[in-house]
Amino acid sequence: MSEQVESDETIAALRAEVAQLQHAVFSHAIVDQAIGVVVAYGGVRPDTAWDVLKEISQHTNTKLREVAEHVVRWPHEGQLPKDLRGALTTAVARVNARQGAEQPTSS
Repeated sequence: MSEQVESDETIAALRAEVAQLQHAVFSHAIVDQAIGVVVAYGGVRPDTAWDVLKEISQHTNTKLREVAEHVVRWPHEGQLPKDLRGALTTAVARVNARQGAEQPTSS
């Protein structure tokens, strides 16, 4: 194999890797923004919001990135797909009920 062919293949492989990394960074940013929306909506901690997003993804059989995109657009568009809205409401209510049960009672 000639040096030029190896060089071209290396460049192509590096471009593909850069594209994958850019996609991953963008996806991560969308998920982080969605975590913020869930925190604001549900009054939960960021780590709990992450769990809520994962639960919504699993219960609706929707990719996490897609769930995050819908959640991020929700405040601007004023609507969330019905199945995602139901799963979000259920997950946040469950988490808040559990956290409330874990809170010590004051005497």
